Amino acid sequence: MHHFFTGGKAIDRQTGMVRLDGQDVNHIRNVLRMKPGEAILVSDGLGQDYEGRILTLSEEEVLIGELVPVEGRELPASITLYQGLPKADKMELIIQKAVELGADRIVPVATKNAVVKLDEKKAEAKRKRWQAIAESAAKQSKRSRIPEIGSVLSLKEAAKEAEGTLGFFAYENEQGMTGTAECLKKAVPGERISVFIGPEGGFDESEAEFARQAGIYPVSLGKRILRTETAGLALLSVLMMQLEILAKPQENGDQAKGQAGIQQEA
Repeated sequence: MHHFFTGGKAIDRQTGMVRLDGQDVNHIRNVLRMKPGEAILVSDGLGQDYEGRILTLSEEEVLIGELVPVEGRELPASITLYQGLPKADKMELIIQKAVELGADRIVPVATKNAVVKLDEKKAEAKRKRWQAIAESAAKQSKRSRIPEIGSVLSLKEAAKEAEGTLGFFAYENEQGMTGTAECLKKAVPGERISVFIGPEGGFDESEAEFARQAGIYPVSLGKRILRTETAGLALLSVLMMQLEILAKPQENGDQAKGQAGIQQEA
């Protein structure tokens, strides 16, 4: 089922309809060649998904109706990936895959070992392109919201922004998977989580010490040295699986409550 976001437009609760315009119209009409009556999935960008049907198509807008709320696909915790600026176009791959794995935000971070240096103008141009990649990945993976791509921060600025969250930083000199496993157990549904990944060359020793002093837990990703475009995705994958497993009993309970509520209303 093809997936679109409402672009900030509210779902009309009385009519159960929403209108799409702009580039979405061209994509639906001329690329996908969809017709009235076809099923479509729309998200309000706030975490709620709806299944509906195309009612009318014009050159200006697509009217979608018969909207029925369906279970969203967001992780039961909010994860921000603070990614050390990598070389070439690696950031595009990292953003695409991080969105697929459930990250809420991706923030590029300038660190000591980062080869890439972006001035303000270049950084904003990059951010806009990265945001478009995040939106495309959100649609492809049927996310309920489009993750935000933040502006480039220094490590100190990133750590300040992450205060009050459960923070992890992948560090190649951290030893022992047992300690890592214990740290990761702290990640539970409802938590706000920050993941810090260094660029090529990893974090400088002074940066690692700064992160520790800031209350960010160092974690090992095994005996092998992972590339920067691999490390964040590995850690996000572990967190995704843990959070989904822990949330399952809660989801089952919520479903039972929901079914009971429907029966009462009936």
